[in-house]
Amino acid sequence: MALKVVQWGTGNVGTFALRCIIGHPELELVGVCVHGAGKVGRDAGELCGLPPTGIKATNDVEAILAMDADCVVYTATADLRPFEAITDLCRILASGKNVVSSSVVPLVHPKSFLPNLREQLDEACRAGGSSLFTSGIDPGFANDVLPLVLTGLSERWEEVRILEIINYATYAQPQVLFETMGFGQPLDSTPLLLSPGALEFAWGGTIHLLAEGLGVEVERVKAVHERRPATRPLQVAGRTVEPGTTAAMRFEVMGMVGGKPRLVVEHVTRLDDQLAPEWPSGNGSYRVVIKGSPAMRCEFEFEDEHGDHAVGGVVLTATRIVNAIPAVCAAPPGQLSALDLPMITGRGLMAR
Repeated sequence: MALKVVQWGTGNVGTFALRCIIGHPELELVGVCVHGAGKVGRDAGELCGLPPTGIKATNDVEAILAMDADCVVYTATADLRPFEAITDLCRILASGKNVVSSSVVPLVHPKSFLPNLREQLDEACRAGGSSLFTSGIDPGFANDVLPLVLTGLSERWEEVRILEIINYATYAQPQVLFETMGFGQPLDSTPLLLSPGALEFAWGGTIHLLAEGLGVEVERVKAVHERRPATRPLQVAGRTVEPGTTAAMRFEVMGMVGGKPRLVVEHVTRLDDQLAPEWPSGNGSYRVVIKGSPAMRCEFEFEDEHGDHAVGGVVLTATRIVNAIPAVCAAPPGQLSALDLPMITGRGLMAR
């Protein structure tokens, strides 16, 4: 019997998640919760470019919470509203529905999340007999499951480094690009992502998940970043990024073990491939580099059906959590990380 699923949020990730749910042989879409009034009443298929499904979108949260469903796919943006997102998650979990989500990214490793909020989520899971799994591609598969599997080939390892190398010029989330990440802003501005502690908060869960999986103790998580300006006007997401403003950014979030950065997440993000040629480059990829014996380097490249790397990464975020639904529904109640689930495969998804 197919698992009954609600899609909550139809933005950048949610649209692709909705498409995945509709096409998944083990899932049945039973509801869609939207924020924008313009989407209310529209068919789910119309919202993601598929034929009509008969399921109409609603902004009636109480009706969604009362619905008979096994799981909610929660993809509402949480960058600027993390506490509201936690409240949403608690209400959904307490209503007896499991949740898979890409929104509150530190929850990839619940054990290292803020204790008071972690306890609220634990209590909601207990009340509803439900489970919560947060993942995506990054934070998510590319910097937890993939590197952990590769370390299983080691005789010994010295450093595990995971890089995201992507041109974000086609990333269809202007708020994230220009407000959260600070593209188009002066080089000395402080966007949300670069505010004190923000990088450590967003990717600290990944560092702690890696540490748990590898049996090491992280003494502290530290971050560094650098930026480069545009050298010509760039048209991005309907705006012009002017010369001299931020158009490339590189950061590292490091898990310090024995005083050395042993676990590192590095992002190299450009709006123009010609910028910062001294930084790592690639064709839109995640790269895992393991120093040790043997030394390893794994390049994980991807693109959507139109050849777009940035959009391909968004699709991967959606598929990672949607394909995990059967395993999450079968898991014991509580907050889960990738270490708690079996291997997630594309069972039943062969193209016909």
